[in-house]
Amino acid sequence: MKLLIANRGEIATRVIRTAREMGIRTVAVYSDPDRHALHAEQADEAIAIGGVAPAESYLDQDRILDAARRTRADAVHPGYGFLAEHAGFARACGNRGLTFVGPPPAVIAAMADKMRARHLMQDAGLPVLPGGTDPARVGFPLIVKAACGGGGKGIRVVRNPEDLDQAAAAARREAAAAFGDHRVFFEQYLHPARHVEIQVFGDTRGRVLHLGERECSIQRRHQKVIEETPSPAVDAGLRTALGAAAVTAAKALGYVNAGTVEFLLDPSGAFYFLELNTRLQVEHPVTEMAWRHRGAFGDEPLDLVRLQMLVALGEPLPLAQDDVVPAGHAIEARVYAEDPSEGFAPAIGRLDVFQPPTGVRVDSAARAGDEVTTHYDALLAKMVAAGPTRKEAAARLARALRSSRVHGVETNRDLLVRTLESPAFLAGDLSTTFLDDHELTGTVTDPEADALHLAAAALTSARGRPPAQPASYDRAVVTCEPGQGERWAVRIGDTEHHTRVYAWPDERPDHTIDLELDAHRTHVTITRIGDRVYVDSPLGHLALTERTIPGGRE
Repeated sequence: MKLLIANRGEIATRVIRTAREMGIRTVAVYSDPDRHALHAEQADEAIAIGGVAPAESYLDQDRILDAARRTRADAVHPGYGFLAEHAGFARACGNRGLTFVGPPPAVIAAMADKMRARHLMQDAGLPVLPGGTDPARVGFPLIVKAACGGGGKGIRVVRNPEDLDQAAAAARREAAAAFGDHRVFFEQYLHPARHVEIQVFGDTRGRVLHLGERECSIQRRHQKVIEETPSPAVDAGLRTALGAAAVTAAKALGYVNAGTVEFLLDPSGAFYFLELNTRLQVEHPVTEMAWRHRGAFGDEPLDLVRLQMLVALGEPLPLAQDDVVPAGHAIEARVYAEDPSEGFAPAIGRLDVFQPPTGVRVDSAARAGDEVTTHYDALLAKMVAAGPTRKEAAARLARALRSSRVHGVETNRDLLVRTLESPAFLAGDLSTTFLDDHELTGTVTDPEADALHLAAAALTSARGRPPAQPASYDRAVVTCEPGQGERWAVRIGDTEHHTRVYAWPDERPDHTIDLELDAHRTHVTITRIGDRVYVDSPLGHLALTERTIPGGRE
């Protein structure tokens, strides 16, 4: 069998990994900017489809299908995003004799229209919030939603009638630009609310089961950034009810392959159907890490891509509902190239340093030297930690994020750490407005850490300069004068600090400087690329621009 992956980035490399384990040959497609991308290197074959913007490449059905023809592929995996929930593409694959690794085209089409999906699920007996095309019948506050779409686009919360026209017009414009369909509908705005979803799977024999829930309440701009399983708000009884509702929804559609039924959960435990995503979710790794399949040889980890492939090949699901059991806790954080302090504006530029952590799962196709552009999703990596308890999983993930080294573009990494370590998160007190409610998105500075990082940068630079020649950075001028033995006199601006250097980078296997500043000791890694100096330590990270001071003075 030969599988073409109609996608890019980390999901393409994720599918390649499982396909290789199953002995399935893979074909990647790549646009002009992705000529050196990791997914194109990892696949057994790769086909250039040209273009720069998605509409010219990964959204061009003809180019994708032609690549499948040229490579004699037997099947197509759409990943997520792009053509993954495009019924026409799924139908075109079938018409050309290609196995589409996903649900039937009719199911994709039914769930792509959110208004139709609401009616179908209501008919199947699932609870839905009041909604429709008449805002007067919904009441305020309400939420305006794109009728066809997802990913947080075409959504506006409206609290007062006088704001409705402007919000609806903005949602229509965004929906038209993103999905080619300007239609919107209105739904009661539930607040506070949690976003909890159920992973479902169906096979061609008519069997449908669920693989537990995922809590996806930590969001920005209606898009998920931290996901976990099990949900801290879901007990055994509620899990049974949510799972039964999700399976009912899937069976009503004749669902085949992977899908996710999303719900809003209110503080009382009542839940309401939100949507059904007809694809593999970005956050599927937490399910794989925290749920197990009781097999003939003991508990086995889940591989959702493998299950997708087996079902697409006509095999029955190799597990029963009672065989799926939770095993600890898993939390995923999405590291994006964006600036949380500027409304999560996308960040572009060269990824100068990319060194993900060890000890946790990292799904990523990013590498140092990559150019981050506005053409594709800003996701750099998904980092996932598991543990026997939620508290331990959160601590492991926060530590992993802090130890990762990502420089050259702004990222949301520090926001993710603050969130994971916040008392409200650790208490499980979550909602879809968590980040705003707890004012976590602003820039946080630590003067003590900044001083230590500046000293580390200046000291490593001082070894190559005459004594007492200042180092000038965009934050301060730093002077380092050697003293007796390990001691140095370090002046940052007008403040002098007592400093010791216990080991220089060339003396340590991890290439860090081991220093003490005012009795505070830690290890700091320094990376210089041109005039940029990137500093990493357990206290945080700093990006500096180093300037030359003519004659040793500003």
